[in-house]
Amino acid sequence: MTIHIRDIRAAKLTPRQRNVLRLVVKRFVETAGPVGSKSLVEEYNLGLSPASVRSTLSQLEKAGFLTHPHTSSGRVPTELGYRAFVDELMDAAVLPDEERTLMERQIMALMNDTDELIRESSRLLAKLARLLGVVLSPRLTTGVLERLDVVPVSSDRIMFVLSIRGGLVRTIMFQVPVEIRRSRLDRLVVLLNERLVGLTLEEIRRTCVPRIQDLSDEDTGIVRLILDRSADLFSDRASSRSLELDGTPFMLSQPEFSDSPAVRQLIELIDDEPGMVELLEGTPAEPGRAQVRIGHHLEGQVEGCRLSIVTASYLRSNMQGRIGVIGPTRMNYGRAVALVEGMAMLMSRPDVPDA
Repeated sequence: MTIHIRDIRAAKLTPRQRNVLRLVVKRFVETAGPVGSKSLVEEYNLGLSPASVRSTLSQLEKAGFLTHPHTSSGRVPTELGYRAFVDELMDAAVLPDEERTLMERQIMALMNDTDELIRESSRLLAKLARLLGVVLSPRLTTGVLERLDVVPVSSDRIMFVLSIRGGLVRTIMFQVPVEIRRSRLDRLVVLLNERLVGLTLEEIRRTCVPRIQDLSDEDTGIVRLILDRSADLFSDRASSRSLELDGTPFMLSQPEFSDSPAVRQLIELIDDEPGMVELLEGTPAEPGRAQVRIGHHLEGQVEGCRLSIVTASYLRSNMQGRIGVIGPTRMNYGRAVALVEGMAMLMSRPDVPDA
């Protein structure tokens, strides 16, 4: 099921208009060419004359659901037409058994390795959808700390390694004024783990002062560093989240990207990682339930947008990530929704066992 903003005009269409609009969208998605009354009558058993279909097409165009290129008498869907199709007229797609089996086999084999799961999911989704597959790693702030390690990297640099329940690891480097002896560091790490393990990163960020302040006099300076830089260590900044993207060749093979401006738009979108993260975030939704955003609803992220995005949330332990496909507005929405929802449900494991 999709989450959407319902347009009340779609509800006012007659049964004939709804059926013709559904078939125009279906035909246009398949052929990428304007759809005329003759092709509809020949292709589908409508029980209508070409004149009646032409009249219905004209009504739909006046209502804003269809438009037509200047060089053609056939019609193509507008964003409103696609929106009505997705919200009201689209049949739920059923994935073939071999695709479901492939998804299950490849995803289930990686359930205990979240980083590899994210990489493989974007690749597999792009391959099956023949679109751009994108996966955003889960938000870590709700993740539960399993272990904190502090590793000397050089005489003046240390690395914090945060192991999060669900198979995720976060690392961050800091400079230190003096070299720290390993023996002192090991004793301190034991104390820190005793006090912080089992809490979410957000809980640690909010409460680390009362939890570890009494250790701040130790001579390594690590506790003081944690207190001073807790926002960097335990907050979920967009730059700290992993974004995996695959399928650019599939997108470039679409007829919508046969001209330079469209290709440039796509490349700019792919290169803008912070913008892509913002695009994927969307509106929070129930895990496994797809959201479909079409065309101008992406404005602000994508200039002169001719794209749509289908996204869903997945859960790793109690951390939420996002998965989706990006493609031209002329995409097979039913199949895209089925793939994205199916992948999100397979990737989700609300109670990931401890490693």
